[in-house]
Amino acid sequence: MSIRVRYFASLKETAGRSEDRIQIQEPLTAREIWRLLNPDKAAPETMLAAINMEYVSLDALVSDGAELAFFPPVTGG
Repeated sequence: MSIRVRYFASLKETAGRSEDRIQIQEPLTAREIWRLLNPDKAAPETMLAAINMEYVSLDALVSDGAELAFFPPVTGG
């Protein structure tokens, strides 16, 4: 299974890169993918995730060919 993982804003700085492409053998949750790719960095409590541009919980399964994006909460005024 091939997954594209993207990091935005401060999470790009936290991860030290803007993107990963990974191959996995079975579906994993967004949280598990964060841990796999960033084993020495705890997932920020307020981190958001999107699969194919749709907000999901960090416990959502990521399927083959998906784009998973991690980003901090959006604020504005």
